[in-house]
Amino acid sequence: MFDVFRNAWKQTDLRKKILYTLLIIVVFRIGSHIPVPFLDPSVLGQMTEGATNFLSYLNTMTGGGFEDATIFAMSITPYINSSIIIQLLTVAIPALERMSKEGEEGQKKIMKITRYTTVALGLLQAVAYYFLVRRYGAVVYTSGFESVYAMIVIVATFTAGTALIMWLGERINERGIGNGISIILFAGIISRGPAALNKLIGWWNLGETRYYVLVPIVLVIFLAMVVFIIAMTNAERRIPVQYAKRVVGRKMYGGQSSHIPVKVNMSGVLPVIFASSLMSIPGTIASFIGAESGFWYHLSRIFSYNSWFYAILYFVLIIAFNYFYVAISYNPIEIANNIRQNNGAIPGIRPGKPTADFIQRVIHRITLVGAIFLGIIAIFPIIFSQVTSMNISLGGTSILIIVGVALETMRTLESQMTMRHHKGFLE
Repeated sequence: MFDVFRNAWKQTDLRKKILYTLLIIVVFRIGSHIPVPFLDPSVLGQMTEGATNFLSYLNTMTGGGFEDATIFAMSITPYINSSIIIQLLTVAIPALERMSKEGEEGQKKIMKITRYTTVALGLLQAVAYYFLVRRYGAVVYTSGFESVYAMIVIVATFTAGTALIMWLGERINERGIGNGISIILFAGIISRGPAALNKLIGWWNLGETRYYVLVPIVLVIFLAMVVFIIAMTNAERRIPVQYAKRVVGRKMYGGQSSHIPVKVNMSGVLPVIFASSLMSIPGTIASFIGAESGFWYHLSRIFSYNSWFYAILYFVLIIAFNYFYVAISYNPIEIANNIRQNNGAIPGIRPGKPTADFIQRVIHRITLVGAIFLGIIAIFPIIFSQVTSMNISLGGTSILIIVGVALETMRTLESQMTMRHHKGFLE
């Protein structure tokens, strides 16, 4: 990975893209420290301290922007949610499906719809957060005209911050190295690294024998998880395809072998995000309504991050969402038709429906392996926290995102260098 970045730095145009991307990251981190008017950061810090619900998840995704009451307190969560919604609607609504198949112009229209949806979701989320932080006493003015003015300013600032982050991500896509939204999310999560390290140092300085053993174990487990994620992210099942020979004029085409790569982790981190968002709903509702007893209180206790029920249901939902995402993203019948139209066939499998059934079986098996992999990575920090009573700031989801974005960025740089046809440049 370091060799790729070093070689990319030697190219003038790629060096400009890398510097531009770093500049955007600096702007993002500066914005993550600009406070929102009329909010008390100390109260928000108390809300997220030791929290295990959606607020803790949000604070991690924003790089601590929520607990510091900054303009980027909502980060890119509205954009992620809107992208997921539009992607699902593309499968359900024929008009959007046709638009997505119109090439570059269709993708521009989809992106425009996604932007508007992001702003709308950001506005709704900002209003919800205003009432949440007001209930906890984080709003300075809560009566009279001042309260109305403070609400307008807070909601507008939260929404504008989300729109600005979306714009910064698009600038990285256009003038930087690409993967803009992912890189901003990566920068936000990685900024929590020093806080996690300080927590480990604090446990070590307590002088207890158990922490002298557990802290090194945490570091070893972290490195092992990174290696495991890299191996599973790059793992793939290759379906061989043999193309028949055909003569066109005086030239002969085909007669070569190829393969269809089926990634073990085809859905990335999306199933984990789906499952964690769904599991956080009861606790979040209880926080909004201030339930200290009754139905929502007991339901939030059942769905507590520290319960075994939470871990088991979380694992099951990750597997279910993984199958769901793969089902709407990959069509075995379409893949089989493309193979037959190109005079290809899978050795030992007849073209048509048998080929589609074979591809379907392979995808189902690989999907199960990838889903179990995601589930293990996601729930392991929960189990570790329950056993050792050590709450790790960087959980499995954060590590998945960090490693995934790093690998994707490396592949992007490699492809951009390969396009420049420098023989032996990557060696």
